Amino acid sequence: MIDPLPADRRAARLALLLPGLAVYGASVGMMLRADLGQMPWGVLDQGLAGVLGIEVGTSSILVGALVLLLWVPLRRRPGLGTLCNVVLVGLSINATLALLPAPSSLGARIPLLVAGVLLNAVATGAYIGAGMGAGPRDGLTTGIAARGHSVRVVRTTIELVVLGAGWLLGGTVGVGTLLYAVAIGPLVHRTLPAFELRSRPVEPVPTA
Repeated sequence: MIDPLPADRRAARLALLLPGLAVYGASVGMMLRADLGQMPWGVLDQGLAGVLGIEVGTSSILVGALVLLLWVPLRRRPGLGTLCNVVLVGLSINATLALLPAPSSLGARIPLLVAGVLLNAVATGAYIGAGMGAGPRDGLTTGIAARGHSVRVVRTTIELVVLGAGWLLGGTVGVGTLLYAVAIGPLVHRTLPAFELRSRPVEPVPTA
């Protein structure tokens, strides 16, 4: 079972959701190509991909599907956006890595990292703003927090565990990891209101 689609502006929501997820995956690919450190879940995807001998985007899809299974005991239902998130982000990561060559100089890698972080914030604002379901990782955080825990504590704990596991598996932790941790919150704080589509109030039906 999945949550029903919002009743209003479905075309506009899809126009935010699908490109937003594709751009999100592209931003992850850019940070991977910069090779200066990755976001926590990206470190896990990268490390797992190396261990399994698969593409990073494919690893992202597998991790997303496994995380989604953890929603079951939390009694959370995914939305269309949740399911699209699992698949489209991973496919976009693979496509970006296939098309984007790895820069050789630090002078090229730093701008690529910064552009990836900025693009990630824009994409996050777009796909969340579409209002069609949380991503599997965000839903895990809010699902656990709903049982009486602080969202900040839950998110931090999960991401530290994920980061540590990814690093042990061989994922890259570096200045990019720190930059993402510091910058993504303030950036999404600005991009989300710019894209958010709030549900329109239902007008009462006039009675005779």
